[in-house]
Amino acid sequence: MVKISLIEKKENNLFVKWSDGEKSNFNYLWLRDNCPTAHDKNSNHRMFNILEVPLDIEAKKCKINDDGKLEVVWSAGNHTSYYDQEWLRKNCYTINNKKKYLSPYQLWNCSLQKNLESISIEHDEIIETEEGLIKWLELLHYKGIAIVKNSPTKDKSAFKVLNRISHTRETFFKTPFEVLNIPKPNNSAYTAHALRNHMDLPWFENPPGYQFLHCLINSAKGGDSSAVDAFAVANYLKNNEKEIFETLVKIPLKFRDKDYTQEAHRSFYAPAISLTKDGDFNDIRFSVATMDALDCHPDLMKEVYEAHHRFGNLLHDDKFQIKFRLVPGDIFSFNNRRILHGRTEYDPNSGSRHLQGYYMDRDEIIGRLSFLKNLNKKKAL
Repeated sequence: MVKISLIEKKENNLFVKWSDGEKSNFNYLWLRDNCPTAHDKNSNHRMFNILEVPLDIEAKKCKINDDGKLEVVWSAGNHTSYYDQEWLRKNCYTINNKKKYLSPYQLWNCSLQKNLESISIEHDEIIETEEGLIKWLELLHYKGIAIVKNSPTKDKSAFKVLNRISHTRETFFKTPFEVLNIPKPNNSAYTAHALRNHMDLPWFENPPGYQFLHCLINSAKGGDSSAVDAFAVANYLKNNEKEIFETLVKIPLKFRDKDYTQEAHRSFYAPAISLTKDGDFNDIRFSVATMDALDCHPDLMKEVYEAHHRFGNLLHDDKFQIKFRLVPGDIFSFNNRRILHGRTEYDPNSGSRHLQGYYMDRDEIIGRLSFLKNLNKKKAL
């Protein structure tokens, strides 16, 4: 294990040199805030209030003690902190901020069409094995898409496999929501019309992270599915058409739900492409059907529509999208804020088409995958 080889007190921080030559600066307030005694031993929530500490706090004394821990005697509060060296190295923001960020996302285009088996997984494998569940979660997190095969086709039967991940997210559409052709629909999904590739519920402040469409019946003529990795399209624009990309990132669009069955009409502004603190893709908001009348500054409207036009056409370009037909027992699973989905028109007089839909927050997928991987690491030790 890497050890601390040198400690020096500075005006605002401790300077640390490590045995492998790396150097760290630990701000005094950061150290005091992260004292091991600051957290409740059971909940792990921070109980110590850093807001009560004077801003000029410093280390009166510091050393590596006989237990191998960094011992700091503070200038205020009559307190001594003891830090594990391994924890300090793992959480060193000096070193971590020098690391090159690596995106977890595996971007894809139309070439995935030739290998749909790579994103398919058997329902019983997920139900019966932890390995199957991890495989499904990895597909959802890294590729953003998976098709669960040979699921039961009874009403609400997807709950069992979804609950292997976590709880579903309830919306006013109820859970599951029924994707059927119905009279006087309150959403275009409940028609036999073609649906352009889109995100569900872009007019929510926090749209559902993942969507699961469980195919119960699909005997009608038409109704084939499409999907596109919108992160891959955004990445193409980032590398090749920077002005359009910057417009899509910077200028908010307006989305609105006008569901006649609802007393609350939801509306939200957000850019078509949002980024994380590392500059990676966070989410894509695109839906021709539910974009409201834009109210951008007059000098920007032409620029916004040109960018929207270009982005939208790429999202439907055969170079990027895949097309497939769901069969009864398939659960089309995808990151709703990355993978846009659509379908062709179908003839309701030629047969039936019935899907049941479920939502789940993105935190549930990422959190469950992280938990299972950490659990496997501990088992391996």
